Amino acid sequence: QGAVKRQALYACSTCTPPGAEPAGICLACSYECHGTHRLFELYTKRNFRCDCGNSKFKNLQCKLLPEKGKVNSGNKYNDNFYGLYCTCKRPYPDPEDEIPDEMIQCIVCEDWFHGRHLGAVPPESGDFHEMVCQACMKHCHFLWAYASQLAGKEIPPLTKASSLEDEGIVLKVEESEEQKKEIKKESGVEHHDTKDEKQLEQFNEPSTSSGYCRKFIQKFPVEIAGTTSEFSFTKSEEPICKLKELQSKPFVKKDTATFWPSNWRSKLCTCEDCLKMYSELEVQFLTDEYDTVLAYENKGTSDQETERRDPLMDTLNSMNRVQQVELICEYNDLKTELTDYLRRFADEGTVVKREDIQHFFEEFQSRKRRRTNRMQYYCS
Repeated sequence: QGAVKRQALYACSTCTPPGAEPAGICLACSYECHGTHRLFELYTKRNFRCDCGNSKFKNLQCKLLPEKGKVNSGNKYNDNFYGLYCTCKRPYPDPEDEIPDEMIQCIVCEDWFHGRHLGAVPPESGDFHEMVCQACMKHCHFLWAYASQLAGKEIPPLTKASSLEDEGIVLKVEESEEQKKEIKKESGVEHHDTKDEKQLEQFNEPSTSSGYCRKFIQKFPVEIAGTTSEFSFTKSEEPICKLKELQSKPFVKKDTATFWPSNWRSKLCTCEDCLKMYSELEVQFLTDEYDTVLAYENKGTSDQETERRDPLMDTLNSMNRVQQVELICEYNDLKTELTDYLRRFADEGTVVKREDIQHFFEEFQSRKRRRTNRMQYYCS
């Protein structure tokens, strides 16, 4: 499948011991090709392609996909692939470490760190969504401008823009005194063509607003209680850079890790300059909400629920009552006859072969045809 967006990975110390080139293998290969080997669980990594059986494995061929590229140049490796973690470069669990401490994964470098080695104390409640380690905060220095506003703080849930003001368009409505009086009248209001024509001419005149706004006015002249109101639009030509706004305010850089709440990625600026900066720093994934480990776990939970669904019940729910009864009867007949057929092999201790199963279904279909070809009797 190439480089998978996010997947569970393992490192095999049996095939790639210390001193050898680091390599990562997928979950399937950990079962199929390295079942008896000593493995390190790496949890998840992004944009990684399984190395099993390539040039890094001298005496091993992948059983699932024998023909593979020699190297995966897009993969990134660190000390985790040798079973070492954190700035202290120790294994986990560490038999020599008697201090109870949790390991936290950095979302940028994806290394795991002891809580006490982050330069900052994690929130006591554990109420944070993601962490960026000290080294990655230096690499992604722009994050310090956001940290004063977002790090360690709760962010309200996102809401979609529901007005023109949310999209940078300011709408102004100006009504004359005569129009206000007309709106208050209880009865109908006479509509003068000369006045309407004059106002339409005003709409069609060039204005300082954008061409989009002029077309909007021409296409949708708004009438309020029989009178046409005058609208003027102002739209910002260039998107405002959130990062520059934050950098214009005082903020503090520290030599520590930072802890971020949920939805904080959605607050990052996505203007053209910022997107270019993310690309240069190779952190484009920060603006991707589906890159998070939480999104990965939620997808896995959803997939498991789908797999646990009974296909027979799904089929039954799509049928009418008569079809449901017929399917259940056919299913029970098949189940009973197949169980009785296989029990003979179990009692005799013989192996069930492919031709045995084929013979059973041929006989089953033959009996079914004989049943359906019989004369039908109906009560009068």
